[in-house]
Amino acid sequence: MTSYMDYTSPDTQFTFDVNTNTLFKKDAHNFINMLSVKQLNTLENTSLLDIFLNKSNVVEPHYHQNAAELVYCICGSAVVSLINPFTNELLHFPICPGQVANVPQAWWHYEVATSDNTHLLAIFNAPIPEVILGSDILSKTPANVLAHTYCLNEALVKEALAPIKPGTFIGPPADCCEEDKVKGVSNMAPNMAPNMNMHANMKPNMHPNMHQNMQPNMQPYAHIQAQPIPISSQMPQAIQAFTYQPYPMQGYYNQGYEQHYRQQPYVQQQPNYQYSNNQE
Repeated sequence: MTSYMDYTSPDTQFTFDVNTNTLFKKDAHNFINMLSVKQLNTLENTSLLDIFLNKSNVVEPHYHQNAAELVYCICGSAVVSLINPFTNELLHFPICPGQVANVPQAWWHYEVATSDNTHLLAIFNAPIPEVILGSDILSKTPANVLAHTYCLNEALVKEALAPIKPGTFIGPPADCCEEDKVKGVSNMAPNMAPNMNMHANMKPNMHPNMHQNMQPNMQPYAHIQAQPIPISSQMPQAIQAFTYQPYPMQGYYNQGYEQHYRQQPYVQQQPNYQYSNNQE
């Protein structure tokens, strides 16, 4: 990228406190800070979002029409989910500290925190990351258009979409007080409810090197006591369809790491050094 910045100007900026530029804040534990060329004029073709989430909170489904996004996990854990438009597959990528997930430009995606105090850094190859949010699409598209297009009951569509507010960014909304709705959100990505039963029609995201006829081990480890959550016969089918097991990591990492990840996503280990006070 060619820069036409006058680096001799007294207005040239080389540092900025990202904590002072909040893009969206749900509460003290769930918010997004932003850095773009508007805040730091020497930034050129880079920008970032500093994302803080507690468990079960979601950076809502969206896409960036002008930039790719690299999501780096600083602490906590999350699942980055995206739709590959070339294969029409919904893919899920769990990340913990030091791991990344890459979202190509204009791909539909979302992030779900799977532990409290999760901190993600989203890095973009654009001076200002543009975004189109799912909440904007759903709240601004006329209900009669959706009903006619997909052969739905218009009154039910209006009722279902009425609570959606444009610019949600982080869901569920702070004023969401219905426990069933909050629990429903947690079923939208793997690792959110590790004790849930896998729906018969659901297939987990498999490692790309795994042969298509191989079946991953979907059973929890023997030392983990699974407590299946019963699925109500009155639960909407769409919600039932998302009650599946965590992302299968067997064969991708060694067993020791896999067990460590499932039980506690990230724990700082202290080295087992033996110190001696004896002086030679």
